[in-house]
Amino acid sequence: MLTSIQIHYPNVNARDAKKLIRFFEAIGLKRRGTYPRPHSALLSAPLGAIGINTVSTPSSAEGETRLSIGIANPDVIFEIAQKFNFKVLRDSAHPDTPARFFSVELPGHIVLDFVGGPPEPPAGTDGKLDAKGKRFAVVVSRFNAFITERLLHGALDALRRTGAKTKTVVRVPGAFEIPSAARTLALTGKYDAIVCIGCLLRGDTAHYDVIVNEVTRGIGQSAQETGVPHAFGVLTCDTLEQAIDRAGLKMGNKGFEAALAAVEMAALKEALSSQPSAVSKSKTKRKKATSGSRKRGA
Repeated sequence: MLTSIQIHYPNVNARDAKKLIRFFEAIGLKRRGTYPRPHSALLSAPLGAIGINTVSTPSSAEGETRLSIGIANPDVIFEIAQKFNFKVLRDSAHPDTPARFFSVELPGHIVLDFVGGPPEPPAGTDGKLDAKGKRFAVVVSRFNAFITERLLHGALDALRRTGAKTKTVVRVPGAFEIPSAARTLALTGKYDAIVCIGCLLRGDTAHYDVIVNEVTRGIGQSAQETGVPHAFGVLTCDTLEQAIDRAGLKMGNKGFEAALAAVEMAALKEALSSQPSAVSKSKTKRKKATSGSRKRGA
């Protein structure tokens, strides 16, 4: 594997060579060893290899040398190139993707092509937005019904769109009663996830802070102790205008978002439950070992 590069610049003076060395160090290459002349250096790539093509391509100008470097942070490298006042010849950045390709002109008729984007994220398990065959319960507060009913309609719409099998709606007097009802529903074992919907508006006393803390703690505790996912769709707003914006206007419908979170978490729980645990694997190995010893003893 290539661990370092050494490039000879026949058409670059000492001052430009020093600038090139500083630039390569700025974009992540490391200087290795020492050279008697300050305008010469051996540089190595910290990760993997660097592909270099010093053969003129049909699109290259006469006497032009092109180098190609793969990178994982194109936006940062682009800014560094601009700070060094290198001329940008091409930039194919796209707002919808982190991938980017751009070329800069270096001293000595050298064109440096940068291509790449962030590395692929590691494989993992996630929940799909598919509620087919799953059952959901929605606990909604009647207090501030002007807001909560709109959140409820958003939640039911999300469950309908994702194909939920059952959608049970339970209404409680206020947000404080949501955790109790949610826990009762979770303990029945009939539901794959619970959607909790309410609306709390700040007033002139400490009542708001007390209720917010208790509701948040209660919903979280219910989810942890029952093992049934609970989606938090309780608005905690300073003003009625903020609540209206979050019930279907400027900020979308938070009831809809909470229901989607419930669907995803229900699917994730199912996916994780289907994976064999370390304990079950250990039991399986012991069972096979015991079975094998019995056969040998026979």
